[in-house]
Amino acid sequence: MPESKKRKKAVYIPPPNMSPAKKKGPSPVWVPALMLAFMLVGVAWLVVFYVVGSSMPLVGGLNNYNLLIGFGFIVAGFGLSTQWR
Repeated sequence: MPESKKRKKAVYIPPPNMSPAKKKGPSPVWVPALMLAFMLVGVAWLVVFYVVGSSMPLVGGLNNYNLLIGFGFIVAGFGLSTQWR
């Protein structure tokens, strides 16, 4: 039986790296500290809002915006957690 013609393929050469990937070092000490602080302030804000209600001057005047503020602090803490290495 006759053999088919062999195709010659060029050898694959990967493209050269233009700029080597720069490794990032560990995050600064303030990143996890600020992350935990934001999360704890958010939880504390929500707890104070639910316990005290409208009788506290600052917290009571904001009504349900307190939920937005408390969860905003928690979301900011989660946002900082993405920067922690």
